[in-house]
Amino acid sequence: MKSFFKIFLASLLALIVFSVLAFFLMIGMVGSLASSDKPMVGAKAVLVVDLGDAYQEIAEESPLSELSSDENKIPALYDLLRLIRHAKSDSSVKGIYLRCGSNANGFATGESIREALADFKSANKFVIAYGDVISQSGYRVGNVASKIYCNPKGGVDWKGYAMEYMFLKGTLEKLDIQPQIFYAGKFKSATEPFRETKMTEPNRQQSSELLDGLYAHFLLQTAEARKLDTATLHRYANESLIKTASDAYNYKLVDGMKYDDEVKDEIKNRLGIGKADKLNFISVAKYGKAVDYKLNGKSKIAVIFAQGDIIDGKGERESIGSESYRALVRKARLDKDIKAIVFRINSGGGSALASENIWRELTLAKADKPVIVSFGDVAASGGYYLACNADSIFAQHNTITGSIGVFTLIPNMQGFFNKKLGVTFDGVKTSPDADAMTVSKPLTESQKRYLQNDVDSTYFDFKTRVAGGRKLSMEYVDSIGQGRVWIGSKALELKLVDRLGGLDDAIACAARMAKVTDYRLREYPDKRSLMDMILGTKETAPQAAIRQELGEDGFRTYQAIKKAKSMTGVTQARMPFELVIQ
Repeated sequence: MKSFFKIFLASLLALIVFSVLAFFLMIGMVGSLASSDKPMVGAKAVLVVDLGDAYQEIAEESPLSELSSDENKIPALYDLLRLIRHAKSDSSVKGIYLRCGSNANGFATGESIREALADFKSANKFVIAYGDVISQSGYRVGNVASKIYCNPKGGVDWKGYAMEYMFLKGTLEKLDIQPQIFYAGKFKSATEPFRETKMTEPNRQQSSELLDGLYAHFLLQTAEARKLDTATLHRYANESLIKTASDAYNYKLVDGMKYDDEVKDEIKNRLGIGKADKLNFISVAKYGKAVDYKLNGKSKIAVIFAQGDIIDGKGERESIGSESYRALVRKARLDKDIKAIVFRINSGGGSALASENIWRELTLAKADKPVIVSFGDVAASGGYYLACNADSIFAQHNTITGSIGVFTLIPNMQGFFNKKLGVTFDGVKTSPDADAMTVSKPLTESQKRYLQNDVDSTYFDFKTRVAGGRKLSMEYVDSIGQGRVWIGSKALELKLVDRLGGLDDAIACAARMAKVTDYRLREYPDKRSLMDMILGTKETAPQAAIRQELGEDGFRTYQAIKKAKSMTGVTQARMPFELVIQ
């Protein structure tokens, strides 16, 4: 027994010593990584911007990126825009190399990047855009460059825009699942995939008008950049004239056909360095660490970034949790040093109740200080609900907004469980409707009436919020509502937004309303601590594995099914569809 205790205590002591040593070793490694010297920009630098990276409102975080000088870390969209603006006046940066083969960003995000590149060019600095095969989404931004090139064996995708929806009604019928759907608004087509086998006429109408508006803006910008007319550009797509790189060059969509090394030789020539010399390419992440690009004034303006689905509870960083965002707005409202609030939204909506709760907090803030809202790629349904009472709303020309409508759904899976799986359910209850939200049996007629009344009541509240905030009549709001989506330029005509512009324009408006000229930004949500990143619950690895296994189309299907599950039994103010332009 004594021998056992000796071995046990010796092992325990060794374990404690090892743990202490490992702890201090980890602290030393963290310190050495975190205390890396500030990088240098160097002479004749060329900033590299890759449109294949997704620039989100809130940058993705990882412990390894924070501990190392990761030059591949993707900054948040507003950081990217500020860095491009800083590079405009930085004598060390001579130009920008834009990789535009693909574009992982939405329409309004691309518009903001395009505007920043055009502003950079105004300082007589070059922007060279290149892609082996340039997608339409990449070309949408890349055509603003001083010169744009494609690979001689590549080309430019020029075929027009298309939208395609997936309908699951037939699948549900095969599985004997009945989607019990309740909605308000004839254009509120979020539930169409579960109740139709093809687009309804109202949805076809709004989708066509939306697509035509986005395409017309694309053609107009291209015509201006390439000194062509929109009718000619229409003909290129309608007659399928752009099939090869030579076609793209002959029809003046690109300035030449070059291989990667030839493009880099041109950049060297512009910089006045030899072909054998190394280009000083600097990534956006490295440039962000090398320079001070943020405002540093006395007064404060809060900028609250909100992206993702609007949900009840706290939520994760990729969602807009009502509890978390109420707390952020309240914190900014109660802080006397903060003179105005800018609320940046990139969301297709979500829970109607969560939207109402955040709306309430923004309304309280508006009574104390200016509240300005800036729209990103999407600010629709619940996303618009949040914004409608702001002092001023800014949207990009091609922001997707509107979708003033409501729905809910509860699937009846009794047939699926009974006939397909052989599973039955039984139980007891204290009142007739105690099990009203179960998916194991159909709703009664009284339960259906209750849910439809709840949806109608929420839609009425939504219209009331919009009418009050935008100073419009209920009848007018209903005429432009009904769940219908609009692009930003049309929303301006309909008085749903006040101005076209980006986040900088919204911040400038907030400063004017607050009567401050010397200010800095207080950005929310706060950056997570290293420990929070390590212990965080975000399941990035499984998501990436699913995406890799299923492919992009399969992953979107998976997400649609997952989202449908999350919508069950919760009244939704959500955009009618996921916008995927091909």
